[in-house]
Amino acid sequence: MKYYSIKTIGLIALVYVMIGTGICGAGYDYIDITQPFLRKIPIAIPVFKKIYPDDATDRLSRTASDLLAETLDFTGYFKILDRGAFLVDMQTVTALANVNFHNWTSIGAELLVTGGGLIQGDQVEMELRLYDTFKEKLLVGKRYKGLIKDQRKIIRRFCSEIIFFLTGDKGIFNSEIAFVSNGTGNKEIYICEFDGYSPRQVTHLNSITLSPAWSSDGKWMAYTSYAKGKPDLYIKHLREKRGTVISKKGTNITPAWVPNQFALAASLSFSGDPEIYLLTGTGKVINKLTKKRGIDVSPTWSPDGKQMAFVSKRSGTPQVYIKNISSGAVRRLTFQGRYNTQPSWSPKGDRVAYSGMESGRNNIFVIGSDGQGLIQLTQDSGDNEAPSLHGKGLPESM
Repeated sequence: MKYYSIKTIGLIALVYVMIGTGICGAGYDYIDITQPFLRKIPIAIPVFKKIYPDDATDRLSRTASDLLAETLDFTGYFKILDRGAFLVDMQTVTALANVNFHNWTSIGAELLVTGGGLIQGDQVEMELRLYDTFKEKLLVGKRYKGLIKDQRKIIRRFCSEIIFFLTGDKGIFNSEIAFVSNGTGNKEIYICEFDGYSPRQVTHLNSITLSPAWSSDGKWMAYTSYAKGKPDLYIKHLREKRGTVISKKGTNITPAWVPNQFALAASLSFSGDPEIYLLTGTGKVINKLTKKRGIDVSPTWSPDGKQMAFVSKRSGTPQVYIKNISSGAVRRLTFQGRYNTQPSWSPKGDRVAYSGMESGRNNIFVIGSDGQGLIQLTQDSGDNEAPSLHGKGLPESM
């Protein structure tokens, strides 16, 4: 079983200026991400223009354009057109602003990305543009400056601008994933970029480590580990290597940070019955959030922090419930199936994903937070567990 947690990282230190005036995607309707069947938009991404014809710039132009195409293709929104069908070589264009739109509409491209790169020492400058070829209009234009090693971050940043313009959502390109892997022989927590690039090990406990959870600001991670022989809760600052361990009697599991607060919920059994408690980020118990007989675990918060979904056996089988924090009212969310666990609240607050067992197999389901609109997302593909819906962007000052 693998456990995943996603956060969005802060922006890199790049100098960028607007080249053209864009229109917010919400007012310029290209992609309606609420539609269940999306038509992929044909987009042309030629090799970026080399400002100076040297080997380093040549490699930059090709790798950067390839990475941009791969990143946009990952979204599923676009049909990346074959460069072999292009009627123009961008290296022969005198200026990026000189676009003959007919050359692109005639091959079916509805969108076009052009770019140019320049390397000076260990610095790189890139100019990137998105065009609507049929309207013959510049949609997004940016100029970036950074270190050569920041090339991936520059491309991800521009892809985020494209997705924001077309959908009104920044997307997942600046996000990271925390996950559990046993590659060392023990279950440890790792972090990687959204597409699996650049994995790095976070814990070195040589034990079973589970359930990583990011704080809203991305600086802290909470998780459960059996390093001391039983499940204890660890709270760790990722950069400063400080934190605390909650090692109360019994189990200390399934942490979930309260949105935009230095506090978290977790299931603790020091009183005998596993209940969900609200804790400070330093591990001090604030109050008890559940008080019913039966196991209560796996809290997940609504984006505004006003409601908490969790798993309880109070009805006899594991089901997902929702608690209103201010009123204390609890309602059952799931009724279909006899074993529903691992809820994850969507960033928009309207849906909850969870793992449900059907015919001995675990599959992923999504249901409205009002209990309506149940959808099964996976089937006939083995066990599918621990869904995690990607988080919102963090403050740029991070």
